[in-house]
Amino acid sequence: MTKVNVGLTFNDLFKKISTYIDDSNEKNLIKKAYKYAATKHFGIKRMTGEDYIDHPLQVAYILTDIDADAETICAALLHDVIEDCDVTKEELEKEFSPQIANLVDGVTKINKLNLVTGSSSVVATQRKILVGLCGDVRVIIIKLADRLHNMRTLWVHPEYKQKEKAIETLEILTPIAHRLGMNKIKSELEDLSLRYYKPEVYYSIVEELNQSKVERDKVVEEMKNKVSNLLNDNNIEHEIKGRAKSIFSIYKKLDKGKKFNEIYDLLALRVFVNTEQECYKTLGIIHSKYRPIPKRFKDYIAMPKTNMYQSLHTTVFGIDGYLFEIQIRTYEMDEVAERGIASHWAYKENNGDGRSLLNNNMEQKLQFFRSIIELNNEEAADEDFVNSVKEDVFNETIYVFTPNGDVIELPRDSTPIDFAYRVHTEVGEKTVGALVNNVIVPLDYKLKNNDIVKINTNQNSFGPSREWINMAKTNHAKNKIKSFFNKIEKEEYLKKGEEILNKELRKRKIPINDFMTSENVDKILKEYKYNNIEEIYISIGNNSIQVGSVINTVINEEKDIKEEIILRKTQNKQIEKPIIKNDIIVEGIDNIKVNLASCCNPIPGDRIVGYITRGYGITVHRLMCPNVKELEKRLVTVKWNSEIDKKYPTDLIIQGLKGKDLLLDIISKTTKTNVSIQSINTYKNKNNIVYELTVLASNKEDLVKFMNDVNQINEIVEVERLIR
Repeated sequence: MTKVNVGLTFNDLFKKISTYIDDSNEKNLIKKAYKYAATKHFGIKRMTGEDYIDHPLQVAYILTDIDADAETICAALLHDVIEDCDVTKEELEKEFSPQIANLVDGVTKINKLNLVTGSSSVVATQRKILVGLCGDVRVIIIKLADRLHNMRTLWVHPEYKQKEKAIETLEILTPIAHRLGMNKIKSELEDLSLRYYKPEVYYSIVEELNQSKVERDKVVEEMKNKVSNLLNDNNIEHEIKGRAKSIFSIYKKLDKGKKFNEIYDLLALRVFVNTEQECYKTLGIIHSKYRPIPKRFKDYIAMPKTNMYQSLHTTVFGIDGYLFEIQIRTYEMDEVAERGIASHWAYKENNGDGRSLLNNNMEQKLQFFRSIIELNNEEAADEDFVNSVKEDVFNETIYVFTPNGDVIELPRDSTPIDFAYRVHTEVGEKTVGALVNNVIVPLDYKLKNNDIVKINTNQNSFGPSREWINMAKTNHAKNKIKSFFNKIEKEEYLKKGEEILNKELRKRKIPINDFMTSENVDKILKEYKYNNIEEIYISIGNNSIQVGSVINTVINEEKDIKEEIILRKTQNKQIEKPIIKNDIIVEGIDNIKVNLASCCNPIPGDRIVGYITRGYGITVHRLMCPNVKELEKRLVTVKWNSEIDKKYPTDLIIQGLKGKDLLLDIISKTTKTNVSIQSINTYKNKNNIVYELTVLASNKEDLVKFMNDVNQINEIVEVERLIR
């Protein structure tokens, strides 16, 4: 199963790439990338004891199995130089090309993320991986090869790290490999993950397989010969291979309650023919001789999976009553089945650019990734986004049809609303009813596999109903519906805001035309950092800003209330900047009491905001602090005084595994940073030991470096800043 290429050399890699890359310039570029990486990694050893360069060499070699292009091979060889060798992206652009530098930078960003499921960063992690994937799919392909080699050498890590990496691989990376159709890499990742996650289960399956291997091999060979003779008699050119079922797929069936001898496809054949027509002809010939099992036939040629997998599957009663699963496909279909999206390293002319990773046909197959990037562009909340990712990536799916026979893939329990929005946003917004299999159904009807769905639309329809948000299953549809109503609300707020402003101007007896000059509008936009006057109207309409403040920005009217005086002055950029000795600068105010909030303990480098506190001046919070999240009217703009050089306290929570006191290890990390520890409290819970630290740091950059250094300690589970 696992292919550890011990003693692999660059010559081995070069021979392999030479079987499919002919261009001498591309070959020379790969040589240059290897020499560059070898120089940068020189003297560094892996935990296995091998020279570090062996790892990127192995990753590149894995990618040759899918005939990866020269840029991808170069990026694989260089994929750790930014992270480990202090090489910059700009340096790689200069030495190689922007494309290669972007690939290496993409892999570096993914490697820096904490992918462990269940951690607080999992939402952001999945977002960055999937959105990055849409930018250039080669980034995730390199990442999958990188993880595959690391899984092959996972034995070198302690048991808890092995389980952690195995779970992470199973829950986050193998579903992506499945979506890309990269079955060969996916299957090995799954088997390796099971080996370390549940070693007792893994080896019990291996033992069962070994005990029955001789008998299975004999039966498979006999069935193979009989099917081959049958096809020869019908003049069908073919090739037949016995197919070994992966250990992980056996585990999944055993986990569902099946017994070992009840797993049909332990005995399996894969038949390769030249044409699609011969696939169906072969199926008929086999069924004429061997009786098929009802409901075990699947036609993935007429209805391909969304990862482009095509094949005919059937299970038949073979020789001596043994059950055989037989897969029938063309050689081209097999290429796609094993390599998936990576089988399309196709070039096309593109405005002189010379090449593109994917051809037009492939681009049409990337509907899933486009829907993910689209959701991100709509600025969905993290919770909405991760729910969508889970639905589209991890959940079971159903396949339904348009009346024209096009296949639409949806999560299980999806409704006609989900179907309509998956077809097109406009179809969703104009939906007035649905027919499933020519029968009228309600819009909350749960679709089933193979349903034929027709959406009735009306161009005069106002749009979706708010109730549809609860009827829809997919976050893609929910988000589109929310977006529609957000747009409607913006239009209402715009109209309301304009009316409020005009009414206030009339009340003050200020002519509207005199006030709304281009000079005055520019002044208002500059003060509020908006792009156009419509955004000002919307903010007035939804009470984000006060109409009086907008007018006073132009006419500088005096206020009677102290808080309004502060607000007006902070917005007046024409006031000369005073010399300020405070840590925090409130623009336009010379002397005012300023306090740093104890709930979030901001430090220089944090994005901050001021809150006007009655009788206590201004309290400064981190912008992300939940204690100011809902406040709007009493917030003012503040910034750090760059002239002040001192250390500020902030709180950290560090979780480590029980069994070892990590205090000295944590304290030792302060020696490499400009961070000092003020106090430490230690707690223990069921699984972890928790350290609550108050540290002193001059700026966020120093703090983040200290946190990253602490996070590199093997027994550390998580490091995060505390907001009380």
